[in-house]
Amino acid sequence: MNDYAAGYFELIYKKLSHMDVTDREGRCLSVDEGLELWAEQARHVKEDTDGLIFFCGNGASASMAEHMSHDWFQNAVVNTTTCAEISHVTAISNDIGYEDVYAYRIRRIISDKDIVVGISSSGNSPNIVKAISAANENGAFTITLSGKKPDNEMRGMGNLNFYVPLETYGEVESAHAVLLHGALDYFLDKYMGGRH
Repeated sequence: MNDYAAGYFELIYKKLSHMDVTDREGRCLSVDEGLELWAEQARHVKEDTDGLIFFCGNGASASMAEHMSHDWFQNAVVNTTTCAEISHVTAISNDIGYEDVYAYRIRRIISDKDIVVGISSSGNSPNIVKAISAANENGAFTITLSGKKPDNEMRGMGNLNFYVPLETYGEVESAHAVLLHGALDYFLDKYMGGRH
């Protein structure tokens, strides 16, 4: 277990530095190009469409979705939402099915004015896959964050896709947290006079 921390942190850094970023057509982008496209779409939602950013995930990814929804709302002054209310989650899960817990609301409130960010470590969470599908059907700009297996279902579903080639949930979640904060900080640095 010697040098465990150094090895762990180096692994996360290395895989973040070499993540795969693609668009809907499967074209490869640099990480900087991906962050630029994300920021530009967020600026468009904020200034041109008066839309919102909808974040969704499960477990730790749900916590990150709520966290980012708040941070974009407060710090970037962009309208955001997620559906983490326990009454919504339990009612939709009970009455319709957990696979529809996000897609149900997306179909009702999301349009081509909006962005939907789906976060799934495996890239195969049925409810997040369904959420991105519903958002695509409604014309929203979709962003996916995934990891683990390179052939995961979400990896090519979004207008913008970030795939981190890490193998365990903790590793992928850690990388996604850095990526999510990096995307927000990129926006703040470019459009809001800097991060704080």
